[in-house]
Amino acid sequence: MKRFFSFPNPVNDAAARSVALGVLAMSVAAFVTGSAGILIPLTYGFLARVAAGPKISPLGWFAVHVSGPRIERWQKSVPGPPKRFAQALGLAFSSAALITWLSAGWLDARWILLPLIGAASLEGLLGYCLGCTVFGWFIRAGMIPASICDECGDLSARYRRAGYEVE
Repeated sequence: MKRFFSFPNPVNDAAARSVALGVLAMSVAAFVTGSAGILIPLTYGFLARVAAGPKISPLGWFAVHVSGPRIERWQKSVPGPPKRFAQALGLAFSSAALITWLSAGWLDARWILLPLIGAASLEGLLGYCLGCTVFGWFIRAGMIPASICDECGDLSARYRRAGYEVE
């Protein structure tokens, strides 16, 4: 059971970015069309990915098995713990939007999607994971143990791989 409720480490960045593009599409569709019902599968997807990675998330499964492997230029392994943290942030925002929609209505709830749209745009289109950045800040501040993700607390190795000189 513990293995089922696990998150992959490392993660294929192409799959992570594919999930972000799916989240972006769903969030923009809900925001633009007023289709608040999209919040239900959006929130479920985040919950499923936080709980068990891509195993029970239709979008996660599609990204890992179909779209991610086909995007050759995005292929690289990245640490899993910050990606799970980013999914948890997405769960918080989508849950807040869902609860607000059910309690106060769509006009109030839709604005909660804007941070989600922004973060998914950064990840999906530019490969910049805002949740991963916050995760690294928490490690450096001592709020998350560095042992959870050694690479996340010290970004110098990542910069060297990208071709930057690090002192």
